[in-house]
Amino acid sequence: MKVIKFGGTSVGSTKGLRKVKHIVESSEEPVIVVVSAFSGVTDKLIRTSKLASVGDLAYQDIFREIVTLHEEVINELFADRKEKKDLTDKVNRLLNELDNIFQGISLIKDLSPKTLDTVLSYGERISSWVVAQLIPGSKHFDSREFIKTEKKHSKNFIDKDLTNHLIKQTFDQLPDTAVVPGFISSDKLTGEITNLGRGGSDYTAAMIAAALNARYLEIWTDVDGFMTADPHVIDSAYTIDELSYVEATELCNFGAKVIYPPTIYPVFHKNIPIRVRNTFNLESKGTIIKQEVSKTKAHKAIKGISSINDTCLITVQGLGMVGVIGVNYRIFKVLAKNGISVFLVSQASSENSTSIGVRNEDADLACEILDKEFAREIETGEMYPMKAERDLATVAIVGENMKHTPGIAGKLFGILGKNGINVIACAQGASEMNISIVVENQLLK
Repeated sequence: MKVIKFGGTSVGSTKGLRKVKHIVESSEEPVIVVVSAFSGVTDKLIRTSKLASVGDLAYQDIFREIVTLHEEVINELFADRKEKKDLTDKVNRLLNELDNIFQGISLIKDLSPKTLDTVLSYGERISSWVVAQLIPGSKHFDSREFIKTEKKHSKNFIDKDLTNHLIKQTFDQLPDTAVVPGFISSDKLTGEITNLGRGGSDYTAAMIAAALNARYLEIWTDVDGFMTADPHVIDSAYTIDELSYVEATELCNFGAKVIYPPTIYPVFHKNIPIRVRNTFNLESKGTIIKQEVSKTKAHKAIKGISSINDTCLITVQGLGMVGVIGVNYRIFKVLAKNGISVFLVSQASSENSTSIGVRNEDADLACEILDKEFAREIETGEMYPMKAERDLATVAIVGENMKHTPGIAGKLFGILGKNGINVIACAQGASEMNISIVVENQLLK
């Protein structure tokens, strides 16, 4: 058995959906198909919700675009009148529910997180019914019944133990083809609709694959796999045949948007390989992610380069930090308490400054809570108020064979220096698998 996940671009057109049908029906083993919303639909649902929440009737125009998109796809794909009518009835019922919700948002001019989660669920709920109808003999399952979340730091996190139990229970009798909406879930206490955030369909697929000990997890998207670098920036970039779980995680965490980073851990834990394939280029073998990379494929020290354009560097600084135990504990404790993720840390050996990399959108809150945490030290002059440098970029070079290979860092900084690029901060873990540098964002354009 294997789990196959199709992204929005794969199910966003009749051409893509026909490819999906072909790929699924070509499988010689039972498959669980996890699907995203049609391409662009989630963004349209967010825009429609925001317009409705301020009473702007322009929301109706975008909603009509959503309706038209689904109608056109169904009309093109389904010639059989009965088959088409059954699907149209299901989809129209869901779209009517969605229309009523938008009207309610517009009337009361309020958009709560709970309501937005409900609105966003309709993208996957509709697309999964279309795919289930498209593949004869398939059975539709509702992921809200077995993907359960709990609220932490105002965000939804999967309750893994409960979810694993429910997945095994749900798929105890596995059909030849099961279709599941990705991204959506429900609160384990209230049963209210929640979601797993951007890339959540990948995570849904990984949780199912791990719980059922699948032979493979396949991620089908609109690119051939992981590239050595962003092909929009570097023309000579090419597809990487094989990556280790750790290398793939590092590339994903630093901007490679091929798969959602948390996807890797559940299958890594069960040693289930991940195949990344292009729905529109079946000739490409894509990238395979597994425990050990073939020795013939592993000779290169650097596997890939990725970047995060959306970087803010916050510096916590002061001579009063030197020799004081617990400063970093306080920094990371208060950030974690407020749900702020840190993806880079650089500390001076003198201990008088620690720089952390966060997303630009988290910068104001991070500075505010850190200033509050260290208010006494700032008042006495032991520390300075938080300093935030926005609109930066973090670039990471990644590769397991960088370990114990002399000269990698020297070559990196030598090339940067020759090209007049100033490094604002840098970080390298003891694993020597990732060297990260922070530079001005404009240098990546």
